Order: sequence, then structure tokens, then C-alpha cells
Amino acid sequence: MKRIDIDSAIKSHTQWRRQFLNAFAGGNYADMPLSAHRSCMLAITLSKAEGIDKESATYRQLTIEHDRFHALANEIVELSNNGLGDCADLLLPELNEASHQLVGQLDNFRACLDS
Repeated sequence: MKRIDIDSAIKSHTQWRRQFLNAFAGGNYADMPLSAHRSCMLAITLSKAEGIDKESATYRQLTIEHDRFHALANEIVELSNNGLGDCADLLLPELNEASHQLVGQLDNFRACLDS
């Protein structure tokens, strides 16, 4: 069975979120590859994992939180690309909260994997 490294997933996600937020905080939208979230490693890892119950409520909630995070990131990127950086900035607190929810759900998922 291919095991999911939850700690690495959280670390990778947190690092990307920090880069994303720093790019926006500094106004350096063009300096950050903002579309990088479209090639998410967590999604790839989950799709390749074996022996996990993809019908479980915990897994479904994880995918909901993951999709919500990326929908917000995509909206921020689109607003920024269309010259609406001020509007994009207004979504950053919501993105931050979605990120925390995603990490929390990864922890819940870890507990299910360990049981």
C-alpha cells in the first residue's frame, strides 16, 4: 500500500501558502507563480494512494476543504490578473482560514489512517 505522508503534505501546503501570501503582501503579484496551485501535489498524492476509503466522511470532507482552498486561490489569481489586486487582497483572510481548515482536515485524515 502506498502510504500518504501527511506531515510532508502539510509542510508543502504551508510553504506554498506562505509564498502566496507574501507575494500579495508585498504587491509582487508578477513575481510569484500564482498558478502553481493548479498542479497541487496533495491532489496527486491522494489520487495515487491505495487502501484509503474514498467514500468515508473524513476523506470527503478533506476533498471539500481542499477544493474550497483552491477555488479561493484561483479567484485571487483571476482578480489579480485582471487588475483587481485590491479585491484580491480582500479574499486573503478567507484564504488563510481555508488553509487552516485544510490542515485541520489533514490531521483528521491522519487519525483515520492510523486507526
